[in-house]
Amino acid sequence: MYAVIRTGSKQYRVSPGDAITIEKIDVAEGKKCQFEDVVLFHDGKNVVADPRELAKVRVDARVVTQGRSEKLIVFKYKPKKGYRRKKGHRQSLTRVEIEDIVVRKTAPRKKAVGAGKAGGTAAKA
Repeated sequence: MYAVIRTGSKQYRVSPGDAITIEKIDVAEGKKCQFEDVVLFHDGKNVVADPRELAKVRVDARVVTQGRSEKLIVFKYKPKKGYRRKKGHRQSLTRVEIEDIVVRKTAPRKKAVGAGKAGGTAAKA
């Protein structure tokens, strides 16, 4: 069984027990997190790609560590002009361990767009 999830503008193929490194998410180390944005799901027999069916699938994970990548050097250079710029960049990363892929019987309910607002839009005469 595996699922393809989308997080941090990237997609990852995950199975229970996998450990992946993703872009930073704001969850403390040791805490659990859930990925609701599932792009594809395979249960061993069937492949599910229908968005209505994928709304029932959730991936549960646990944050192992929060860290940073190795430094990436950005060097700009223009020949014969004396133009050189050197910058460095380190991306914040999160290491998560996939615990389970959960398939619910029904999709979770979403709130109505206008729910909770007082009054309506009335035309003035």
